[in-house]
Amino acid sequence: MSVANFKKKQIGSGIYTIPDIAKILGYSQQKVRRYINDYWDDSLGKELFKETYSWKKDNNQRAVNFYVLIELYTCFLLRELGASTQSIMKARKNMSKQLETPYPFASYKVLIAGRKILFELEDLIISADGSNQINLSEIIRTFAQNVDFDKNNLASRFWPKGKQNSVVVDPHHQFGQPIINGTNISAEGIFYMYQSNEPVESIGILYDITEKQVNDAINFYKSKAA
Repeated sequence: MSVANFKKKQIGSGIYTIPDIAKILGYSQQKVRRYINDYWDDSLGKELFKETYSWKKDNNQRAVNFYVLIELYTCFLLRELGASTQSIMKARKNMSKQLETPYPFASYKVLIAGRKILFELEDLIISADGSNQINLSEIIRTFAQNVDFDKNNLASRFWPKGKQNSVVVDPHHQFGQPIINGTNISAEGIFYMYQSNEPVESIGILYDITEKQVNDAINFYKSKAA
C-alpha cells in the first residue's frame, strides 16, 4: 500500500478508540491519546496526507485503524527499551519513505528489508544516555511472534499475549475487538459472563469452546482491569 493509496477507514481495517487501544495494549488512555494527537495526527498525518491518521466517530471519540494500533504497539516496545520518542519518529519517517508505506511499523518489510534498513534504524534509535544501543533483534523477534501478515506485507492479526494464548485481534472480526482464535466470539463478552459469576465450565459449554479458551479471555481482561 503506497502513501498515495492511503485509506484509513477501509473495510476490514478495524475501528479502535483510545479506550480500546489502551485496553488491548495495556497502556494508559492518557499515553495513547498523547501519541495519537501529537505524533500520528499532528506531525506524521499532516506531513504525509495533509490530514490526520484518526477520524471522528459518531460519539465524537477519535478512532484509528488496525495498522495504527500495530504501529503504536511497535513504538511502545521501542520506548520500553529506552529509545526516545523523537528518535523513533525520525526512524519511522525515514522507513516510511524507503518502504513506500504510511505504516512502516506495521509492515513485514521491516523484517525482510535487509541489513541496510536495520542498521539505519539502529543508528537512529539509541538509549537516552547514549551509552547502550537498542537491541533491535529483540523488537523484531517480539514483533514477528505477535503479529501475522497478509499478502501485501501488512499486519493482519495481532496476538496481544502471544500465539500461545487464544485471544487475537483481527480487524475482519467484531470490528477488530479481541476474539477467541478460530471463532467470532468476543473475548470481552466471555469476561462479562465470568464477572456475572457464570462458571468457566458453563461458559465453555455455552460457546462450544475449551476451558483454556475461556480462561485465556478471562485472564486477558483481568490483567487490564487490575
